[in-house]
Amino acid sequence: MPLTGRRKQLNEIIFGTDTPAGKYFDVILIWTILASVLLVLLVSVESIAGYYGELFFILEWVFTALFTVEYLLRIYCAVDRRSYVFSFYGVVDLLAILPSYLALVFTGASYLLVVRLLRVLRIFRILKLVRYLRDANLLGRSLWQARRKILVFYASMLVLCIIFGALMFVVEQPQHGFTSIPKSIYWAIVTITTVGYGDIVPQTAFGQAIAAATTLIGYSIIAVPTGLVTAELATEMRHERTLHRCDNCSRAGHDVDSEYCKYCGYKLAELHDLHGAREEG
Repeated sequence: MPLTGRRKQLNEIIFGTDTPAGKYFDVILIWTILASVLLVLLVSVESIAGYYGELFFILEWVFTALFTVEYLLRIYCAVDRRSYVFSFYGVVDLLAILPSYLALVFTGASYLLVVRLLRVLRIFRILKLVRYLRDANLLGRSLWQARRKILVFYASMLVLCIIFGALMFVVEQPQHGFTSIPKSIYWAIVTITTVGYGDIVPQTAFGQAIAAATTLIGYSIIAVPTGLVTAELATEMRHERTLHRCDNCSRAGHDVDSEYCKYCGYKLAELHDLHGAREEG
């Protein structure tokens, strides 16, 4: 059923970006979001929170009340309420207000309000930066296509970490800091990823040799996930260029942001990202 009356007007303001009222609403919303996130950051600074604690508390609930009313209005005026509630932005909008209410029961939950920063992603839609959204969707599809290979890779790495961790536990013993196999596995993960916190260090010659071998393995395989994603990314880019075909000469291979055919000069039709998700409203 099409929207009518007040719901239609609210929908044009809250979900729309083509009207002056809709643009003003979105710009004000983004500045409000940034102000609320800045408030959360300042609250975590003890010296500032001790001096302005009462003011910060009032402002936090003012922001929470505003975002709560806005969320309820979005549900009220959405074309498909269920689609909005379970969409990406719908879930983010809900998460943006939940921590304040959870803080009434769980101490410190209010710091999770930084999730409101995700709402700033709307700036891509507001400023019509569709090209950047398309690039983000391209990367997301590449990661999704490589998920099985990445899963196999990380499963193999976990097996290696367990083996090296158990071996170090046997060699080094608890007196050298390797007090359990799980803690030794933690050391193996830190070493293979070349992070090297240095909180646990092998003391025996055999243990140091194992540590050296673990580090070399880490260096040799650290580029594997990058290579997997890069291969899928190249495949997706080739596929997207195939979609961007000229209606005049039927030749493909154009860049996604091309406006004219590089072969015949004919104006290209706008390429719509068929794989991208958009906010339901």
